[in-house]
Amino acid sequence: MNVETDTADPMQIVTKAINEISHIATLPEVTLRIVELVEDPTSTAQDLHNVISNDPALCSRILKVVNSSFYGLPGQIGSINRAIVLLGLNAVKNIAISASLAKLFRSGQLCPTFSARDLWMHSVGTAAAAKLIADTLDFGAPDEAFLAGLLHDIGIMVELQYDRNKLIEAVNEVGMQDGVPTKDMLEVEMGVFGATHQHFGMGLCEKWKFPASFSSVCGHHHHPMELPSGGRSLACLVHVADRLAAGVDESKGFRLDMQSIEIDPGALEEIGMTPEKLETIKGRLAEEIEDVESLLS
Repeated sequence: MNVETDTADPMQIVTKAINEISHIATLPEVTLRIVELVEDPTSTAQDLHNVISNDPALCSRILKVVNSSFYGLPGQIGSINRAIVLLGLNAVKNIAISASLAKLFRSGQLCPTFSARDLWMHSVGTAAAAKLIADTLDFGAPDEAFLAGLLHDIGIMVELQYDRNKLIEAVNEVGMQDGVPTKDMLEVEMGVFGATHQHFGMGLCEKWKFPASFSSVCGHHHHPMELPSGGRSLACLVHVADRLAAGVDESKGFRLDMQSIEIDPGALEEIGMTPEKLETIKGRLAEEIEDVESLLS
């Protein structure tokens, strides 16, 4: 273990890493422009339309999502303008980011127990679970919950881009036995990188100028109750979604960072999740994940 990872602050290591990588540290230019527009209070729906209409692939992705059962809107929506009017600028921004993220998970099989595709499938499952929870609990902004679920483990992809060999070392040290990790991935990451995928995810959200709630999700989805009250509801929701998604089909997806898929009772209480509603969500989740997989494929 080198001296730097022994002594450096995790976020210093993260800043250095993100400054050194380009592939993942930069969202596609059109997506960044969309984020800037939506954050600018003087922007209009027409401004957003002008940017999106220059990217036909993104146009078709957005219309595919808008016309899916994901939103359940009446009738077919044939134009981006109409989509923006019906969903609002923020929802269209989140769809655009979701459509861009899939491209970042294309690194293939890293070693026998890790593939970027497995991580993407788990991220999709968590996004589907997060939206289902938000809808079931009338949480508001289901597209925000969806994107938070999709993003929660993005820090692992930062680690992969920054130092592939260190990630292989960490993954091998964590190990898997009967589909369950033999060591705590967060502890192993601290030993290998000097920071965890939660730190790397937070750093990337800050680099991308995402809302603080997304940084909180990426940085605390394993232990959301460590966040101050009043700023942890979305992280608690994604914590629940993360574990539900991991439990749907343990033969696929990603379990390296979860020795247990037990849900923190504090997180359930924070979002007002009753046992009855939890069972309802579990019963619907597999089908919901299939729908979202086809949507983002």
